[in-house]
Parts: sequence; structure tokens; C-alpha cells
Amino acid sequence: MNFKFAKEVNMGLSNLIKPAKLEPGDTVAVISPSWAGASVYPERYLAGKKQLEEEFGLKVVEAPNTLISAEENFYNPKKRVDDLHWALTNKDVKAIIPMIGGDDSIRMLPYIDFDLIHNNPKILLGYSDNTVLHYAFLFAGVQPFYGPCMMCGGFSENGGMFDYFKDSVYKTLFSASEIGEIKPNMNGWTDEELPWKDPANQSVKRQIKESQGFKFINGQGTITGRLIGGSLEVMEMLKGTKVWPSLDVYDGAVFFIETCEEAPAADYVVRWMRNYAATGVLERLKGIIIGRPANVSVDELDKYADAVLQVVKTENNLDIPIVSNLDFGHTDPMFLIPYGAMAKIDVDNKTFSILENAVV
Repeated sequence: MNFKFAKEVNMGLSNLIKPAKLEPGDTVAVISPSWAGASVYPERYLAGKKQLEEEFGLKVVEAPNTLISAEENFYNPKKRVDDLHWALTNKDVKAIIPMIGGDDSIRMLPYIDFDLIHNNPKILLGYSDNTVLHYAFLFAGVQPFYGPCMMCGGFSENGGMFDYFKDSVYKTLFSASEIGEIKPNMNGWTDEELPWKDPANQSVKRQIKESQGFKFINGQGTITGRLIGGSLEVMEMLKGTKVWPSLDVYDGAVFFIETCEEAPAADYVVRWMRNYAATGVLERLKGIIIGRPANVSVDELDKYADAVLQVVKTENNLDIPIVSNLDFGHTDPMFLIPYGAMAKIDVDNKTFSILENAVV
């Protein structure tokens, strides 16, 4: 494998190759890069597959190992990579959607052929543990997307997909126009967990909580910068690997971050952010956006934002814009984030925008 190209494109986010946009009738492939959830809850996967195909007019196919047992998938990270390579080289496949998250996609890294990613740029979705694949794509110079998996909300949402989510998919993946302003979903959000073991729950809509909109908690004026980030927990696993970006990549960037459904203590967020300060990342950033946390009481929704603010403002005296409570990550509905795209935070007018197209 030749990593020369990866080191060259890894000098910045502006050189990423944008994949081709989706059209009705296109084929998308589902892979299982972490937990093989469809083998445990097949009805949940099939419900998402049906909703995705019917709403967007796409054909969903499974990679050869996507539906193997969770045990076999766990012991064979190379099979997961084989599926990624299969999807990349299959000329019919236009996008790749992870089945779900987990905690060990990092085990795929030794087997990934980065040349295949670079030479076959395709849409890659996913969030949480799929942050590993996102950074593999960044290393290979291809723009990935922080967005839905097959089984978690999004495409498989109980009782049908949210309009806010569908609109983001159409605007981000089916159009080559500028995405524009991302508005908060004022119709509410959910992190309710209805057990998948009971297929009847698929038709039960989850309880909606009131939205407070985006919260602009630091900074002033207007900034622009390219988007990079992901799951805070997973990025801790990625640090020091060959796909972790050089410091230059963070120059003038907008850092998007969120926490997983395990709802870590806010002290961990403080410590993780202190690492970004100590390694020189924090001082290079133009702004930070924070996804709304899941499995946290309404009274504690701001605890991670407060932790970030402590490190940025109190400990490092940085006045960069920080926006919290955004609709991405482990609550639904979510909007999609294209890595490397130019974003704008306007603190005075309290808006967040993505200033370019994500696909071509």
C-alpha cells in the first residue's frame, strides 16, 4: 500500500475528494464495521432497509459478511474490511452505510487499503464508533459524512423517519448545491430506547422532548472554518494511529464533537479537552459545535458544554465561538455533517451554516 498520497492530502481539509451525489435508483451497500446488530435484531434492520428504499428510491444491498453472527463478526475484523473493500470496488454501489456502532472498529485499521478508498471515492455515512472509518477516509483524502447508521434512529426510526432528518439527507446527499443554514429542529427530539427485541415497538413512535434550540455559549462575531471531529470517546482511541491528522489539519477548523449513549462523566470531557489544549489543537480552532447528549436528564443537558467551556474559556482564555445543543449524534432527528466542508458560525445572529455542497 502506498501512503504517500494520504500524507499529501492530510495537510488540510480543503483537498478532500467529494463523492458523487445520490440519485433515485442508486444502490447503497450496508456493512457491519463494529457490532453485527442485524444478526441479533433482523426485524429492526429490515424495517430500516424498507424505509430507506421507499423514501429515497434507493436499492439496499448487503456486503457478503454484513449479516454474519455477532460472534463471527467480532473475531474477524478482516472480514469487515473485506466488506468495505467490496463496497468500494463494486461499481454499482454509490454509498456505504454502517449497520450500527459499537466499540471496536479500530481493529479494522491494520487491514484497510487506503488506495482503494482514494481511488473509489464514495459516500460513507455513520456516527459514533464509525468515526474510525471517517478518519480512514480523511487519511485517504476522501470526504466522509457524520450521519445515520442503518439501525439507530435515522433510517430505522420507529413509526417512520423524521422530516428534519429526511430533509437533511436530501439536501446533503442528493443535491450538489450549497447546503446553507442548518436550523434547529424545533419540533423536538428523542433519545428514548424502545427495546428492539419486541418487533411491535417498531411501529411505536418514541416520546418527543422539547427543543431549546442551539445555544451560543462563547465567542462573538462571525467565523468560518472547515469541519472535522466526531465521537469524543472514539477519537481517544484514534490518537496516535496512522490516520490521526497532523496539527496543520486543525488550522482554522470548526471542531464538531459529541458523546456516546453511555453518558460519560463531565470530568472525562474536561480531561479530553485538556489533551486538545496540551497538544496544540485547541488554539488552532476557529470554533466548536457540540451535539446534544443522549441519556442525560434534561437538567444536565448542558454539562458537557459547560465542561468544554471550562477548558476553552476559563483554562485557556480562548474566545472562539462555541455552540451547543445541535441536532447531531446520539439523539434524533439528526442533520448530516460533511467532513471538510466550509462552515460558518454567526454568534451575533445565532446561526450555523454549511457554505458549500457536500457531493458533486
